[in-house]
Amino acid sequence: MLKSVSQDSLQQIETRLHYLYGEQAHALVNRLYMMIGRYGIGLNGYRPTRQHAPWDETDIVLITYGDMVQQPEEPPLYTLNTFLQSHVGDAIRTIHLLPFFPYSSDDGFSVKDFRTVDPALGTWRAVETLRSTYSLMFDLVINHVSSQSEWFRDYLNGIAPYRDFFIEVSPDTDLSQVMRPRSHPLLSETHTRAGKRYIWTTFSADQADLNFGNPEVLFEMLDVLFWYIAKGARIIRLDAIAYLWKIVGTSCIHLTQTHEVVKLLRDIVDMVAPGVLLLTETNVPHRENISYFGNDDEAHMVYQFSLPPLLAHGLLTGCAGHLTRWAQALPPLTERTTFFNFTASHDGIGLRPLQGLLSGAEFDRFIAHAQRVGGRVSHKRNADGSDSPYELNITYFDIFADSEEGISEAQIARFLSSQAIMLAMRGMPAIYFNSLFGARNNERGVEETGQNRTINREKWERARLESLLADPALHHQRVFNAFLHFLNVRRAHPAFHPNGNQTILDLGDTIFAFDRMAPDGSEMITCITNFTDASVDIPLDDRLPSLHEGDSLVDLIQDKAPKRSQGKLQLAPYQTVWLTRVE
Repeated sequence: MLKSVSQDSLQQIETRLHYLYGEQAHALVNRLYMMIGRYGIGLNGYRPTRQHAPWDETDIVLITYGDMVQQPEEPPLYTLNTFLQSHVGDAIRTIHLLPFFPYSSDDGFSVKDFRTVDPALGTWRAVETLRSTYSLMFDLVINHVSSQSEWFRDYLNGIAPYRDFFIEVSPDTDLSQVMRPRSHPLLSETHTRAGKRYIWTTFSADQADLNFGNPEVLFEMLDVLFWYIAKGARIIRLDAIAYLWKIVGTSCIHLTQTHEVVKLLRDIVDMVAPGVLLLTETNVPHRENISYFGNDDEAHMVYQFSLPPLLAHGLLTGCAGHLTRWAQALPPLTERTTFFNFTASHDGIGLRPLQGLLSGAEFDRFIAHAQRVGGRVSHKRNADGSDSPYELNITYFDIFADSEEGISEAQIARFLSSQAIMLAMRGMPAIYFNSLFGARNNERGVEETGQNRTINREKWERARLESLLADPALHHQRVFNAFLHFLNVRRAHPAFHPNGNQTILDLGDTIFAFDRMAPDGSEMITCITNFTDASVDIPLDDRLPSLHEGDSLVDLIQDKAPKRSQGKLQLAPYQTVWLTRVE
């Protein structure tokens, strides 16, 4: 029946299942075999080869909630689709549709039903309409489920199989070694049919962690994964994957079993739907983050979590040195792995990814600046019971503000250069919806919800948003038009292919520069940014090996020759150029 399933692949999967579940492995492989038969092989109809990379320079992702744009009497998913077609068009290829399922908290990440579209957003037909224009990225919220879900209600009532889906721990257990991304208690008291119990809740009392030590949980989530693929997901984001497996007496983060689950998911996806890509979401220090590439056998993509804070810190201080040194140390990539570059998302600016990259004083000044311009700080709980900063809650546009009052030219220039750098670096770029037009801090939203993250999660009435974009006196139009220009330039140049080579150049601490080369060597683009508030002259010397004094150059951003004087390039404050030679 399933002749295209490789016996070698099944053997590798059985080996992984044996590591996780021991002697149950053989029976679990047979169960998986039957599950695949229900959904079919090649669910998305695309089978890449070694010669066919799974992405190219046109791959640009937009991160958005399903109701980011709204208008009366229309399901928001349809409104989003028509808005994007009218204003963005094919400048993006993929939409990361943040959790669009019924939920109870955390703006969608406390899922009540993984297989149903939230009626407030639309239906699966609305999702399919969106997919007719764009590729889609879904979240597999794999670590936890809403305490208001049917799964959790069945647990409370002792109904199989869900009575064994969650992790019960005595409140007297020593859990001090557990790495905490939040500051609330790790265990939440609940009342079941069998009496009072304490369950593991990493992120909130409303988000009950799933027990992956039980293979029934794994297979339930595999079924959800296959459902998403069948519904057209091209990219699957593994939300909060680092915390998946729990063993009392350990940190319960990045456990070997967690990595083995990611490898198992990669094996299965590569076997049944090889055009689908896995993206791990691990907001942790850089070395821990990139460990999810494994040996080219885990995630296809990992977030560049250190990029957003390093970019912001560098452009605010006028020093690109930390960013340069970090970028120079990025690991090599294979044809089937790349970075997921971003500067903003529905969450805040992660601070743990700065660990080991900034000094303590630099770290403290960065946080103080964010607070001075209206940002908030969220904290995590440490093993000794103390709290420390975990993320900054602020829009990425406002992190570059000089003060809470007004918008300066420097703020706009810093922000646009940050986006140009992110778009040009090796990897697949992703843009948060509110960054497209330089959204400001949503102070009113924070007051209404009491949640720091609401500051960057403002939703928009379509007519109001379109009026902002149509007003030439506002920064929104300027930022939006610049963004579209960046995106269209990137899409037209194979040097920006995610598999194109990247060479970080050292032009001193005030300049960030790198060369990008097309995979076939047909094009070279040199990207240079002035991180200071003063004009700079850059000699065309051997520190820029791809450019020479006599070359005829064009800046792709301005579509004209760059300013030059006496053999030197001249960059305005915070200016970015994408330079290529012309014959």
